Amino acid sequence: LVNLDHTTILLCNSPLSAANPYPTTKTKRHYHPSYSLVSYPSFIIMTTAESQDMAMDMESNLPSHTIDPSTLTSRIIQSKSIQQEDANNNDSDNEDMETDPTNVEQPTFEKLSAQASRVGGKSEYRRIRCPAHRYTPLRENWEQLLTPLVEYLKLQVRFNTRTRSVEMKTSKHTIDTVSLQKGADFVGAFMLGFEPQDAVALLRLDDLYIESFKVTDVKMLKGDHVSRAIGRVAGQDGKTRFAIENATRTRVVVADSRIHLLGSYGNIRLARNAICDLIMGAPPGKVYNNMRNVAKRMNERY
Repeated sequence: LVNLDHTTILLCNSPLSAANPYPTTKTKRHYHPSYSLVSYPSFIIMTTAESQDMAMDMESNLPSHTIDPSTLTSRIIQSKSIQQEDANNNDSDNEDMETDPTNVEQPTFEKLSAQASRVGGKSEYRRIRCPAHRYTPLRENWEQLLTPLVEYLKLQVRFNTRTRSVEMKTSKHTIDTVSLQKGADFVGAFMLGFEPQDAVALLRLDDLYIESFKVTDVKMLKGDHVSRAIGRVAGQDGKTRFAIENATRTRVVVADSRIHLLGSYGNIRLARNAICDLIMGAPPGKVYNNMRNVAKRMNERY
């Protein structure tokens, strides 16, 4: 609708329907050879009063936009429920973040003492039997064994003459929970034949082990063959045994047909291989050469 000097011009694309009381003009049509049918708009000229009447008719035909109070209440309730659901989702997300092990701060606990870790408040005991052939060395080296056990590990130690065994017990002064086990390993190494100066390394280092095996475990020997195998392992005046110890940084004890090794895992393996070669009958000269190469590699490594 265009208002020009109290005259309204209606621009439309098609003739008005029969229900419209206002006069209409016919649409001009023409055909072009290269285009489809073209329809030109029609112009309706009407007065201002007629245009007002037409506007009132159009407003009467519009739908009513009155809001029902019940609908408004339901929408408010729905919005509140949505907000509550969003709040619950946020709370669940926060709980998930708190339960995530990567976000939770890990607790720190103080180290338990031997007294605090006791079950039922009772002290722990260890008992190590003393062989008959180690009774005299134990009596001679008792002070050297007792000093690290009492002063370093804070253990209570005694020798039971009736059962001929060394008994150890934790006390209220014992700090470390593994002190009792370390003390038992230390005394056990001495009972196997190691010197106290070598066995005390078990108390200071954590990666030392003891391995024992028999000569007959490597090869089934009988009679004098067993004695000759033991002699090859020991060597003249213990020269072969010392060579193996110095090359592999271990300690070797030959007690009758039993052989005990003290050292780290890798060093024990090298010493065991050399001893097994001697038991199997390898000449000592060849073993010496192998030990020389092993010692060279060990020096280059460290």
